[in-house]
Amino acid sequence: MVKIADIIKYEGDNTTFIWKHPCEDFNALTQLIVHESQEAIFMMNGQALDLFGPGRYTLETQNIPLIGKALNIPTGGQTPFHCEVYFINKTEQMAIKWGTDSKVQFMEPTFNFPLAIGASGEMSLRVNDSRKLLIKLVGTEDFLGQSGLTRYFRAFLMTRVKSYIAQVIQQQKINIFEIDAHLNELSAALMKLLQPDFDDYGIALERFFLTTVVKPDGEPTYEKFKSLYFRQYADITEARIRQQTQVIDAETEAQKTVIASQAMATKRAQEGYTYQQERGFDVAQDVAKNEATGQFTNMGVGLGTMAGVGGAVGGLVGNAVNGALDSTGSPQPQQPVPSDDMTAFQAKLQKLQMMKDANMLSDQEFAQLKQQLLTSIL
Repeated sequence: MVKIADIIKYEGDNTTFIWKHPCEDFNALTQLIVHESQEAIFMMNGQALDLFGPGRYTLETQNIPLIGKALNIPTGGQTPFHCEVYFINKTEQMAIKWGTDSKVQFMEPTFNFPLAIGASGEMSLRVNDSRKLLIKLVGTEDFLGQSGLTRYFRAFLMTRVKSYIAQVIQQQKINIFEIDAHLNELSAALMKLLQPDFDDYGIALERFFLTTVVKPDGEPTYEKFKSLYFRQYADITEARIRQQTQVIDAETEAQKTVIASQAMATKRAQEGYTYQQERGFDVAQDVAKNEATGQFTNMGVGLGTMAGVGGAVGGLVGNAVNGALDSTGSPQPQQPVPSDDMTAFQAKLQKLQMMKDANMLSDQEFAQLKQQLLTSIL
């Protein structure tokens, strides 16, 4: 005698995607219990018929219309019927491991050499279309957990992942020696490419992570380009450090100049003279030093009135040249000019010209002093 199930409910665990109820005979008195985040689907002859969301149900022709139509069950009757009931767990299944079963072959985009790498990571899946999933997998599994789903999708997943990894690395021109810094970018790109493939099975790819890239360490070609890359990196880093050091040195010198200029400006302001006057002091002191022999004395007359220099410069130069005049202010008697004196005269004349060029003497003052200088040696 066929045993009619009184209650149909899920008896799997939270890591199960699909669980088939062991009983296949029911009638209108049978109770169906569907938990949260689950769906129950009645299957008959490979067709997904009535679907139930979370809740408690008494099976009757009103809530199993597709089964009733298929079996021609009279309304309100308690006719037993035979079908399969599948429970679909729609919670997100996390931390599902994946990994390539063989090396991913491609041309490294930066140095353009053939490369083979391995890859692995984790993903999270969630059933978003129970009918589509059952139709794809009907008759293949009574129970489908994480490992079973991974095994079922292994060939499909490995083919897609290997193709997409090579594609993304080349499109984004990711340097194999810097690939670990781009794992987030690669993960996001791979997830976007894989999602349509999972959608075909009624599964949502909620998360996808590429966590490890296995490089061909020890392979001669790989090691050669690895050495080249790190030498280049070291050279670039050294050049960048030198450049930064030069910039810092230049900024330091510029700051020193600014500080010195500010200090000099403060000194001039405190002592009451300008830069032009300071240069006048320097020239006058040089003149006075060079004329210690007394041969340039006649230049003292009129220097006190030099434009822009002031009484300080006039006094300095006047003191340097007064020795050539007697007490009455007249030139002393002339003596023959020795050759040494002529050389001194020329030097003094050049200095007069320098003072004129520096705007320390007007044209009139320059002419007057020049005449006095000529008179002193005649």
